[in-house]
Amino acid sequence: MAGIVRKTFDSADETRPFEDGKGRLDLLVGDGGSVGRAVFEPGWQWSKHVKPIAGTDSCQASHVGYVVSGRIKVAMDDGQTVEFGAGDYMEVKPGHDAWVLGDEPCVTLDWLGFTDYARPPSS
Repeated sequence: MAGIVRKTFDSADETRPFEDGKGRLDLLVGDGGSVGRAVFEPGWQWSKHVKPIAGTDSCQASHVGYVVSGRIKVAMDDGQTVEFGAGDYMEVKPGHDAWVLGDEPCVTLDWLGFTDYARPPSS
């Protein structure tokens, strides 16, 4: 691979749509790992729009990311909840649900949890 690589989410290596047209994940893959940009549309909720794809009771991905715009609420399986908004850094362990707050899309970048996110389990 070249010493410098330039990619854009507008021409992502892979795009994975969420159920009911409630957003998508755009994934860029490089030698150093992957980075994903998720666009969660108003009304999006993991348990409604990704759970049918993932096939797990709650999200089992670890997330390390940044909220570019919008707001999202995360609820851990143990009941802990946190709201994230534009400009927030976030770390979220496996075992959670999440949903968009308000009427604007929530856009996040994630350096850890999107490689297998919104992908059916392998057979």
